[in-house]
Amino acid sequence: MPNHDDRPSVPNQEAKPSQHRRTRAEERIAELDTSPTALLAQIEALTAERDAATNRADENLALAQRAQADYSNLKRRTAEEREQTLGLANEILLAKVVALADDFDLAIEHVPADLGSSAWVEGVAAIDRKLRALLESEGVTPIAALGRQFDPHEHEALSHLPGTGRPENEVVAEIRRGYRIRDRVLRPSLVAVSDGSAAADLPN
Repeated sequence: MPNHDDRPSVPNQEAKPSQHRRTRAEERIAELDTSPTALLAQIEALTAERDAATNRADENLALAQRAQADYSNLKRRTAEEREQTLGLANEILLAKVVALADDFDLAIEHVPADLGSSAWVEGVAAIDRKLRALLESEGVTPIAALGRQFDPHEHEALSHLPGTGRPENEVVAEIRRGYRIRDRVLRPSLVAVSDGSAAADLPN
């Protein structure tokens, strides 16, 4: 019986094995040296890198801490210097006020007897009291001198008086009042001290 299938016959072809193309990751894995010696060398290299990074971090931290400490010290010194400058300016101003108080002392000491109870003198005395209160509010107080032993830190001796009958170096006269501002001398007292000689005999 004739074959009515007009399709050409195709010769049988043997199936070729498919060629697998490796990925880049697989190529890199294949290139890796996984021998114990190579792995140990890599571990040592990574450890060295880690130690170096840790050392750099420690150094940076130390530098940052020193910078912070330097900044804190600078702020403290600046604040202290500013405070000292303000304190010095305040003391200079108070020294001028004390000099003004001297003028009030002289004015009150030399008021004529016939003006002692006048309203003008009373007004001057009231101003003097306010001035003393202002000085005290700023920590300024008079230095005790009369009858005290001479103290070179608080007193300045202008003369040694003979024949006072007082112990040597005792303050027997206050020429100008001294002042202290809190725990420091603002202005020393000007004084006269005894030379220790016996009291002079009064003429008959």
